[in-house]
Amino acid sequence: MDFLVIAMDGRDAGALDRRMAARDAHLAGIRTLREQGQFIAGGAILDDAGKMIGSSVILSFPDRAALDACIAADPYTRGKVWQDVTVRPFRAVR
Repeated sequence: MDFLVIAMDGRDAGALDRRMAARDAHLAGIRTLREQGQFIAGGAILDDAGKMIGSSVILSFPDRAALDACIAADPYTRGKVWQDVTVRPFRAVR
């Protein structure tokens, strides 16, 4: 099943620093998900000035529990980058 994940960063003064500190590990995880066929599409959400303020990804997992485990293990979750995460079932065109 495909899922759309919209994860917004915190809005405090340290939010961008936390994102940048966890970014390399997060992107390494995304590469692994891509290799496993679980990453469909995604990227950073930007504000009007081009600053990263969140993430939007489409992921494929057998069920919501498996997706939730992936989100919980993500460096952006563990590093307290993502503060508001919305998950919706999604039908990706392939």
